[in-house]
Amino acid sequence: MRIKTIEKLCCPFDKSDLNLTIISQDETENIMEGLLVCDNCKRVYPIISGIPIMSPDEYREFKLEQPVLERWEKHLEGKKVENFRLIS
Repeated sequence: MRIKTIEKLCCPFDKSDLNLTIISQDETENIMEGLLVCDNCKRVYPIISGIPIMSPDEYREFKLEQPVLERWEKHLEGKKVENFRLIS
């Protein structure tokens, strides 16, 4: 996913801006893995294989996303994810 495309995204719940944490990029600087975090509601949307997972909470399964988020834990700056939200 290109950074210019990500800059156009907003939180689907409250339309707030998203903060991007890049985990990995390919040779053309497309983002392959990363995290998008809503400024307002603190929801976390992972980017996996270049695709942001931005489905409504009721259609997401935390147990499927949990291994990825645990692997990226160092990028969360000591915070945890609970119910798809970043908590201190």
